[in-house]
Amino acid sequence: MKLLLIEDEPKTVQSIKQGLEENGYEVDIAYDGLIGRQLARSHAYQLIISDIIIPGINGIELCRELRNSGDQTPILMLTALSTTDDKVTGLDAGADDYLVKPFEFKELMARVRALTKRGSNVSQTSQILRFADLEVSLDAKTVYRAENKINLTAREFNLLVYLIRNQGRVVSKVEIAEQVWDIGFDTGTNVIEVYVNYLRKKIDRDYPVKLIHTQFGMGYVLKIE
Repeated sequence: MKLLLIEDEPKTVQSIKQGLEENGYEVDIAYDGLIGRQLARSHAYQLIISDIIIPGINGIELCRELRNSGDQTPILMLTALSTTDDKVTGLDAGADDYLVKPFEFKELMARVRALTKRGSNVSQTSQILRFADLEVSLDAKTVYRAENKINLTAREFNLLVYLIRNQGRVVSKVEIAEQVWDIGFDTGTNVIEVYVNYLRKKIDRDYPVKLIHTQFGMGYVLKIE
Protein backbone atom coordinates (compact mmCIF):
# COMPACT_ATOMS: atom_id res chain seq x y z
CA MET A 1 0.00 0.00 0.00
CA LYS A 2 1.55 3.26 -1.16
CA LEU A 3 1.33 6.52 0.82
CA LEU A 4 2.52 10.08 0.15
CA LEU A 5 4.00 12.05 3.07
CA ILE A 6 4.34 15.83 2.59
CA GLU A 7 6.35 17.34 5.44
CA ASP A 8 9.32 19.73 5.66
CA GLU A 9 10.73 18.77 9.06
CA PRO A 10 13.45 16.12 8.44
CA LYS A 11 13.18 14.51 11.90
CA THR A 12 9.39 14.20 11.58
CA VAL A 13 9.74 12.78 8.07
CA GLN A 14 12.28 10.17 9.19
CA SER A 15 10.22 9.12 12.20
CA ILE A 16 6.92 8.79 10.33
CA LYS A 17 8.48 7.15 7.27
CA GLN A 18 10.32 4.55 9.35
CA GLY A 19 7.23 3.74 11.40
CA LEU A 20 5.00 3.39 8.36
CA GLU A 21 7.50 1.19 6.52
CA GLU A 22 7.82 -1.04 9.58
CA ASN A 23 4.05 -1.50 9.33
CA GLY A 24 4.23 -2.58 5.70
CA TYR A 25 3.53 0.70 3.87
CA GLU A 26 5.53 2.11 0.96
CA VAL A 27 6.14 5.82 1.47
CA ASP A 28 7.00 8.58 -1.01
CA ILE A 29 8.31 11.85 0.44
CA ALA A 30 7.80 15.49 -0.60
CA TYR A 31 9.36 18.33 1.38
CA ASP A 32 7.13 21.06 -0.08
CA GLY A 33 3.61 21.47 -1.43
CA LEU A 34 4.61 21.90 -5.07
CA ILE A 35 6.46 18.58 -5.23
CA GLY A 36 3.65 17.01 -3.24
CA ARG A 37 1.12 18.22 -5.78
CA GLN A 38 3.21 16.86 -8.65
CA LEU A 39 3.55 13.44 -7.02
CA ALA A 40 -0.13 13.28 -6.07
CA ARG A 41 -1.18 14.02 -9.65
CA SER A 42 1.19 11.52 -11.27
CA HIS A 43 0.88 8.53 -8.91
CA ALA A 44 -1.90 6.50 -7.35
CA TYR A 45 -1.73 6.68 -3.54
CA GLN A 46 -4.00 5.04 -0.97
CA LEU A 47 -3.47 7.99 1.41
CA ILE A 48 -1.85 11.43 1.47
CA ILE A 49 -0.46 12.67 4.80
CA SER A 50 0.33 16.38 4.69
CA ASP A 51 1.42 19.01 7.16
CA ILE A 52 -0.43 22.29 6.76
CA ILE A 53 2.53 24.66 7.11
CA ILE A 54 4.87 23.63 4.28
CA PRO A 55 6.85 25.58 1.65
CA GLY A 56 5.58 26.19 -1.86
CA ILE A 57 1.85 25.91 -1.33
CA ASN A 58 0.42 25.08 2.07
CA GLY A 59 -1.45 21.90 2.89
CA ILE A 60 -4.86 23.58 2.82
CA GLU A 61 -4.37 24.94 -0.69
CA LEU A 62 -2.87 21.65 -1.87
CA CYS A 63 -5.88 19.75 -0.54
CA ARG A 64 -8.28 22.19 -2.19
CA GLU A 65 -6.48 21.92 -5.56
CA LEU A 66 -6.51 18.13 -5.51
CA ARG A 67 -10.22 18.01 -4.67
CA ASN A 68 -11.04 20.56 -7.38
CA SER A 69 -9.22 18.40 -9.93
CA GLY A 70 -11.33 15.37 -8.95
CA ASP A 71 -8.73 13.56 -6.85
CA GLN A 72 -10.56 11.73 -4.04
CA THR A 73 -7.51 10.16 -2.37
CA PRO A 74 -8.01 10.27 1.43
CA ILE A 75 -6.02 13.13 3.01
CA LEU A 76 -4.84 13.29 6.62
CA MET A 77 -3.74 16.75 7.79
CA LEU A 78 -0.95 17.17 10.34
CA THR A 79 -0.58 20.50 12.14
CA ALA A 80 0.49 22.27 15.30
CA LEU A 81 -2.65 24.42 14.99
CA SER A 82 -5.33 23.01 17.23
CA THR A 83 -8.21 25.51 17.30
CA THR A 84 -11.65 24.53 16.07
CA ASP A 85 -11.45 27.11 13.27
CA ASP A 86 -8.19 25.58 12.00
CA LYS A 87 -9.75 22.12 11.91
CA VAL A 88 -12.86 23.39 10.13
CA THR A 89 -10.70 25.15 7.51
CA GLY A 90 -8.85 21.92 6.76
CA LEU A 91 -11.99 19.81 6.58
CA ASP A 92 -13.75 22.41 4.42
CA ALA A 93 -10.85 22.20 1.98
CA GLY A 94 -11.57 18.49 1.57
CA ALA A 95 -9.37 16.82 4.18
CA ASP A 96 -10.69 13.55 5.61
CA ASP A 97 -9.07 13.75 9.03
CA TYR A 98 -6.94 16.02 11.20
CA LEU A 99 -4.14 15.13 13.65
CA VAL A 100 -2.61 17.74 15.97
CA LYS A 101 1.12 17.71 16.75
CA PRO A 102 2.62 16.37 18.89
CA PHE A 103 0.98 12.97 18.59
CA GLU A 104 1.85 9.39 19.46
CA PHE A 105 2.70 7.19 16.50
CA LYS A 106 0.08 4.62 17.46
CA GLU A 107 -2.57 7.34 17.08
CA LEU A 108 -1.25 8.16 13.61
CA MET A 109 -1.37 4.48 12.68
CA ALA A 110 -4.99 4.22 13.83
CA ARG A 111 -5.92 7.14 11.55
CA VAL A 112 -3.92 5.67 8.66
CA ARG A 113 -5.60 2.27 8.96
CA ALA A 114 -9.06 3.84 9.15
CA LEU A 115 -8.53 6.12 6.15
CA THR A 116 -6.91 3.52 3.90
CA LYS A 117 -9.70 1.06 4.69
CA ARG A 118 -12.32 3.73 3.99
CA GLY A 119 -10.60 4.69 0.74
CA SER A 120 -10.56 1.11 -0.50
CA ASN A 121 -14.31 0.83 0.06
CA VAL A 122 -15.32 4.14 -1.50
CA SER A 123 -17.20 3.93 -4.78
CA GLN A 124 -15.33 5.56 -7.63
CA THR A 125 -18.47 6.36 -9.63
CA SER A 126 -18.39 10.02 -8.65
CA GLN A 127 -14.81 10.67 -9.74
CA ILE A 128 -15.05 13.50 -12.21
CA LEU A 129 -12.13 15.54 -13.54
CA ARG A 130 -12.86 19.03 -14.83
CA PHE A 131 -10.81 21.63 -16.66
CA ALA A 132 -12.34 24.69 -18.37
CA ASP A 133 -15.39 23.25 -20.18
CA LEU A 134 -13.97 19.70 -20.20
CA GLU A 135 -15.54 17.01 -18.02
CA VAL A 136 -14.02 13.53 -17.73
CA SER A 137 -15.65 10.65 -15.85
CA LEU A 138 -13.03 8.20 -14.59
CA ASP A 139 -15.68 5.58 -13.91
CA ALA A 140 -17.79 5.79 -17.07
CA LYS A 141 -14.71 6.62 -19.21
CA THR A 142 -16.63 9.43 -20.90
CA VAL A 143 -15.44 12.86 -22.05
CA TYR A 144 -17.54 15.96 -22.67
CA ARG A 145 -16.53 19.39 -23.84
CA ALA A 146 -19.13 22.15 -23.61
CA GLU A 147 -21.65 19.33 -23.02
CA ASN A 148 -20.71 17.67 -26.34
CA LYS A 149 -19.63 14.05 -26.03
CA ILE A 150 -16.16 13.24 -27.40
CA ASN A 151 -15.24 9.65 -28.24
CA LEU A 152 -11.66 8.73 -27.37
CA THR A 153 -9.60 5.56 -27.65
CA ALA A 154 -8.18 4.07 -24.44
CA ARG A 155 -4.76 5.64 -25.06
CA GLU A 156 -6.24 9.02 -25.87
CA PHE A 157 -8.39 8.87 -22.73
CA ASN A 158 -5.42 7.99 -20.49
CA LEU A 159 -3.38 10.78 -22.05
CA LEU A 160 -6.14 13.33 -21.43
CA VAL A 161 -6.54 12.23 -17.80
CA TYR A 162 -2.81 12.65 -17.25
CA LEU A 163 -2.84 16.12 -18.79
CA ILE A 164 -5.79 17.20 -16.64
CA ARG A 165 -4.18 15.90 -13.47
CA ASN A 166 -1.05 17.86 -14.38
CA GLN A 167 -2.88 20.95 -15.68
CA GLY A 168 -0.63 23.99 -16.00
CA ARG A 169 2.55 21.86 -15.84
CA VAL A 170 4.61 20.97 -18.88
CA VAL A 171 4.94 17.18 -19.22
CA SER A 172 7.67 15.73 -21.40
CA LYS A 173 7.40 12.95 -23.97
CA VAL A 174 9.51 10.74 -21.72
CA GLU A 175 7.13 11.34 -18.80
CA ILE A 176 4.08 10.57 -20.93
CA ALA A 177 5.63 7.34 -22.19
CA GLU A 178 6.57 6.18 -18.70
CA GLN A 179 3.61 7.43 -16.68
CA VAL A 180 0.70 7.03 -19.13
CA TRP A 181 1.65 3.86 -21.01
CA ASP A 182 4.35 2.39 -18.74
CA ILE A 183 6.87 2.04 -21.59
CA GLY A 184 10.35 3.37 -22.20
CA PHE A 185 10.56 6.37 -24.52
CA ASP A 186 12.09 5.63 -27.93
CA THR A 187 13.67 8.80 -29.31
CA GLY A 188 13.40 7.34 -32.80
CA THR A 189 9.62 7.31 -32.85
CA ASN A 190 7.00 10.05 -32.95
CA VAL A 191 4.23 7.99 -31.33
CA ILE A 192 3.71 10.53 -28.54
CA GLU A 193 3.35 13.40 -31.04
CA VAL A 194 0.89 11.32 -33.07
CA TYR A 195 -1.37 10.65 -30.09
CA VAL A 196 -1.20 14.23 -28.87
CA ASN A 197 -2.28 15.33 -32.35
CA TYR A 198 -5.13 12.79 -32.34
CA LEU A 199 -6.27 14.12 -28.97
CA ARG A 200 -5.88 17.76 -30.01
CA LYS A 201 -8.09 17.24 -33.07
CA LYS A 202 -10.87 15.79 -30.94
CA ILE A 203 -10.56 18.15 -27.98
CA ASP A 204 -9.59 21.47 -29.60
CA ARG A 205 -10.32 21.52 -33.32
CA ASP A 206 -13.99 22.53 -33.12
CA TYR A 207 -13.60 25.02 -30.26
CA PRO A 208 -12.27 28.59 -30.28
CA VAL A 209 -10.37 28.20 -27.00
CA LYS A 210 -7.48 25.76 -27.34
CA LEU A 211 -6.49 23.73 -24.28
CA ILE A 212 -3.61 21.48 -25.39
CA HIS A 213 -0.43 23.43 -26.08
CA THR A 214 3.07 22.47 -27.23
CA GLN A 215 6.10 23.83 -25.39
CA PHE A 216 8.72 23.35 -28.08
CA GLY A 217 11.66 21.27 -26.95
CA MET A 218 10.01 20.53 -23.60
CA GLY A 219 6.65 18.81 -23.99
CA TYR A 220 2.93 19.52 -23.68
CA VAL A 221 0.72 21.42 -21.27
CA LEU A 222 -3.02 21.73 -20.65
CA LYS A 223 -3.81 25.40 -20.04
CA ILE A 224 -5.95 28.33 -21.18
CA GLU A 225 -4.10 31.16 -22.89
